Amino acid sequence: MSVGVRHHQETATALEEAQVLRREPLVPNLQLLTVRAPAVASKIQPGQFVIVMADATSERIPLTVADWDRKEGSVSCVIMQVGRSTYKLGDLEPGDRLAAFVGPLGRALDLNVDGTVAVAGGCYGIGSIYPVARALKERGNRVIAIVEGRSKFLLYWLDRLSQVSDQVLVSTKDRSLGKRGYCPGLIRELLDAGEPIQRVIAIGCTFMMYEMSEATRPYGVKTIVSLNPIMIDGTGMCGACRVSVGGQTKFACVDGPDFDGHQVDWELLLARRKAYLEPETIAAER
Repeated sequence: MSVGVRHHQETATALEEAQVLRREPLVPNLQLLTVRAPAVASKIQPGQFVIVMADATSERIPLTVADWDRKEGSVSCVIMQVGRSTYKLGDLEPGDRLAAFVGPLGRALDLNVDGTVAVAGGCYGIGSIYPVARALKERGNRVIAIVEGRSKFLLYWLDRLSQVSDQVLVSTKDRSLGKRGYCPGLIRELLDAGEPIQRVIAIGCTFMMYEMSEATRPYGVKTIVSLNPIMIDGTGMCGACRVSVGGQTKFACVDGPDFDGHQVDWELLLARRKAYLEPETIAAER
């Protein structure tokens, strides 16, 4: 039995439980969707993801999970509305059923690290680093959360991150909150100041994760990124999510989504991410 087939069989029951419980606007273009999916909620671990379809004709959207409640049997994801299918997700109301909600998929994040860990997030990644920070804090790590946004009105969950982190650092491009700039500048400042960071975990847009990896490379700090390539089935069978890591082809859905950022072929990944940009834009404008 392949890894992909095993994942699919373990999670198939979740398809029958996918009902929207809550939808909460976070900031412009970002919504928090909470879905009743007890089979997924009972198993999911930090770093894993789900694949969601709003209706039968929607694109399959991979989403890193932002939170879960095993008692309620619910899973929450931050949705960035950028295309037709994600706008459909953002239009769902409590009581609506999704065409598909499959998970947990991917490997759980390796949290076997002692000492200080910096978790960095931007955009939808701010929500995704929350369960990672929480799990690291529960293991006794010192956690530094670093978040970025173009302006303060695009930031959210700073209160939640404060509850599971020893320090929360904020950067905005317009300096409306925190320091001016983005996450890579803040991690450089910390490392230059001698902060004993054992590991960096970055989740967000591809370019942000690339820049974080380049920022930490000279310091030799292991940097884990959650890759978000184009993905279709999420079980390792279609090969659409292939990425090059350390000179080897990997599938983000079953080998990841988390990889060593210093080993990722970023040029290839960034090019593949742009492959369907034009048709996505046309579909969103219909």
